[in-house]
Amino acid sequence: MVRHIVLFQLKKMESESAKLEVMNAFKNAIEALPKDIDVIRKIEVKFNMNPAETYDIALNSEFDSLEDVSYYAKHPLHVAAGKILADVKESRACVDYEF
Repeated sequence: MVRHIVLFQLKKMESESAKLEVMNAFKNAIEALPKDIDVIRKIEVKFNMNPAETYDIALNSEFDSLEDVSYYAKHPLHVAAGKILADVKESRACVDYEF
């Protein structure tokens, strides 16, 4: 099994409610993917509660193999979900590991 963890830092936005709206749209889109992408074993999106930390969003997902992670990453529905953050993303960090 492979765990795929991605962290997103968002740019400063005009308001906290605008930022939360984008974050929730991303969360809803990502967490809806398992019904259409059967290689996803588990997926969740959580928001950082510690204002002293840099990243705003954590995506935690599980797959059977790194090939499944690649399939998921290229899937049109995943690509569309990623576009929700395209204009507001400051940075991204990712790690994939076997467990």
